[in-house]
Amino acid sequence: MTWAQGWLHIPIYASWMRPSPLLSFLSLCALCHSQSVAGKVLEKTIEEWMRYKEDCYRWMTSTPHPQGLYCNRTFDMYACWPDGTPGALTSVSCPYYLPWFQKVKHGQVSRRCGLDGNWVMINGTQPWRNSSQCDDEMEMTKEEVGTKDLLLSFRALYTVGYSVSLMALLSSLLILTMCRKLRCTRNYIHANLFFSFALRGISVIVKDVLLEKRWGMQIIEVSDWEILISNKAAIGCRTAQVVMQYCILANHYWFVVEAVYLYKLLIGAVFSEKNNYTLYLYLGWGTPVLFVVPWMTLKYLKENKECWALNDNMAYWWIIRIPILLASVINLVIFMRILKMILSKLRANQKGFADYKLRLAKATLTLIPLFGIHEVVFIFATDEQTSGILRYVKVFFNLFFSSFQVR
Repeated sequence: MTWAQGWLHIPIYASWMRPSPLLSFLSLCALCHSQSVAGKVLEKTIEEWMRYKEDCYRWMTSTPHPQGLYCNRTFDMYACWPDGTPGALTSVSCPYYLPWFQKVKHGQVSRRCGLDGNWVMINGTQPWRNSSQCDDEMEMTKEEVGTKDLLLSFRALYTVGYSVSLMALLSSLLILTMCRKLRCTRNYIHANLFFSFALRGISVIVKDVLLEKRWGMQIIEVSDWEILISNKAAIGCRTAQVVMQYCILANHYWFVVEAVYLYKLLIGAVFSEKNNYTLYLYLGWGTPVLFVVPWMTLKYLKENKECWALNDNMAYWWIIRIPILLASVINLVIFMRILKMILSKLRANQKGFADYKLRLAKATLTLIPLFGIHEVVFIFATDEQTSGILRYVKVFFNLFFSSFQVR
């Protein structure tokens, strides 16, 4: 699963924070970065905001009040304000929960205390304040706009791809299961591979829907922030993330089953169809469990944050990545051995097959999608090792082949 697939727009509304540089930042974060990264920034910012609020209320209850007329100390959801002098500006440091606080830590935000001992308001509802020194430069560059448009097109690509593929796969499964003449071990294996493709597509689409629902919720009250970052609210998207990882692994290991079955046919191995089909089921559907369960356990114990889409400790992510690499290597080895067998047989019958090179080329082109060999091209080019154009090229081909099931 690439970072591009997690990228979505996150509409965030907070009537009690308008106008607020924090709100603007979070909206921009949603536009410029992956949804997972935006979610991590949002979660950390809200946690810091909660701590800032608690510190403010603690200070207000422990500090004695002045004598005479003054504007009451308050927390206006943006900054913590001391008692104000009537007719004067009251200034405090920029709140430390701002994601860009290091840039504006020497700046100040100001409010005016009215002569009547009340803070000056706008339209009688919103507090007036000057937070220009606490604002961050948030204009999107042409490069950021281009990146946003590119990632939006990537999302449209894989959404259309998975939708089209699901219809084709379900039709194929219906034909394979309904026609008795097609019932044999080979077609059973094909049916399981198709089913793993279908589950993979459904899991990605469901994950996107749950993420959009989670980050698209409207924020009105302070309690809504707490609900947004709570573990209970994240159960749905975390479950979808686990199911998606399982389906991706199952998809790769049914490729392995296809390769093993074809190789055994070519070498003429004598084996029981029934017993081996049971082993194939364990290999295709059981192997992923051996890796997904430890990954899920470590995520829950060590990185129980957001929707488990980010990897602060890449060692945990290798629990998922290693079996995928292993499956690709196994398929590549079997692919090379089968090609060697085909080549030797064609050479032995050159007189009968004058166009043996063409036949070899056809066999190669047939086996490449069947075994998923095309994935080997980018499988070792991890997200951490690629950047710039190469990364976008990798993402495009990965999403295209995965979503449209070009096999």
